[in-house]
Amino acid sequence: MTYNNKWAIKWLTDFSDSVFENKQLLSDLDQAIGDGDHGINMARGLTELKKALAEKEPETVKDAFKTAGMTILSKVGGASGPLYGSAFLAMSKAVETDPLSETDLIEALEAGLAGIEHRGKSHAGEKTMIDVWEPVINALRQDDLTSDVIEAALQKTKDLKATKGRAAYLGDRSVGHLDPGAYSSALLFRAFLAQEDK
Repeated sequence: MTYNNKWAIKWLTDFSDSVFENKQLLSDLDQAIGDGDHGINMARGLTELKKALAEKEPETVKDAFKTAGMTILSKVGGASGPLYGSAFLAMSKAVETDPLSETDLIEALEAGLAGIEHRGKSHAGEKTMIDVWEPVINALRQDDLTSDVIEAALQKTKDLKATKGRAAYLGDRSVGHLDPGAYSSALLFRAFLAQEDK
């Protein structure tokens, strides 16, 4: 697998398409434990990202991630804009080579996760997108990422009690619902895996 600018653009474009297709589901999940606008916000911002990637055609992975971070920060509303934006900007800063090796890629994703943790002041186990990012990165380190790993991480958020964000106000009532940010992160990593299979 060559992790170059074409790969990054395709991954981000496929992720954008996937969020758009699942816009209603993401908002329905968010309706249960949050503001109900996760799907709408993400779809709006990622439509802009697709446009930006097509117009700018970033020449490096670093630029592709930076374009993603800046666009998401400015165009995605709610809590998810700053979190995903911070992730991709941190990933962009971590990238020093082009194309990336598998190790470079994992280090970039680890930087992205650290960006989310720093911005959200949260960690694994609090029913957030981190609960998908962390197990995915661990599986990548073991060279063992599959769609089952992504799905298992997502499903685990159902049993967690939210202690961060809007869902935290619900306390115990947040248990039994999938976390919408974890769901959109699962879409991100499913799109990533789909590139690997090509």
